[in-house]
Amino acid sequence: MKRLAYATLIGTAAMTLAAPAMAQDTTENRFGGFYVGASGGYDVQPNDDGSTILFDRNLDGTFGDTVTTAAGANAFSPGFCNGRATSSAPTACRNDKDGWSYNGKIGFDIQSGKIVFGAVGEFGKSEINDSVSAFSTTPASYTMRRSIEWEGAARLRAGYVAGDSTLFYGTGGLGYARIDNEFFTSNTANAFAGRGKRNQLGFQAGGGIEQLLGNNFSVGVEYMYHEYKDDDYRVRASAGTAPATNPFILAPNTTGTDFRRSDDKFRWHSLRATAAFRF
Repeated sequence: MKRLAYATLIGTAAMTLAAPAMAQDTTENRFGGFYVGASGGYDVQPNDDGSTILFDRNLDGTFGDTVTTAAGANAFSPGFCNGRATSSAPTACRNDKDGWSYNGKIGFDIQSGKIVFGAVGEFGKSEINDSVSAFSTTPASYTMRRSIEWEGAARLRAGYVAGDSTLFYGTGGLGYARIDNEFFTSNTANAFAGRGKRNQLGFQAGGGIEQLLGNNFSVGVEYMYHEYKDDDYRVRASAGTAPATNPFILAPNTTGTDFRRSDDKFRWHSLRATAAFRF
């Protein structure tokens, strides 16, 4: 009887000690494996005070020339604004538009103890647009605007698991975006033609919190910074129906004048809610 009691006590103790280890085995890889998900939130642009439109008057590829009238005055003396012109008056500008964004994603994580490493691919859309306007003495307005048609990303991420179901992580990697550039003007005399590369390579970096709900579903919040070099777009102003005294085609260069933006980077911040299903 004593031997049976001792065996029972030893067995019970062994099962008691083994229970936490077995529980750990089921939780130590909760963030490992493949997942698919989606995110949505709001995108905000940093302040771009001081943005202007630059001119290449002699078409030598160097911007920063002054466009002058036949009398030698600065044709753009009314100035510039970092927004979209709403009239030919230099103070009539609409601020850059922030907006909603939405993305789909697929990823894979490896968990080792409390540490998680992984990679994620993402594709989505942002509704932001960024404009800059110039005003001439004619008077007339000239606006260059850019927006995101789509954006993809391939990022790495690394994080730490607090408890057994909350992941704090940082992430960063390459971004690839289709940037649409447009030009608007109230000038109906000259002719205008735009050109430039649309697809741009950039980067994303940020971080977030992911919370498991059960074994397969998670929700979270995420911050992301986006930056793309966007300096290829040009607009050429040529004669159209304008007379030979028009500032854009004054001799000795009668071919025209090129425009480009002074701010050559498209940057914004995203704050998102996330959801994912883990396999």
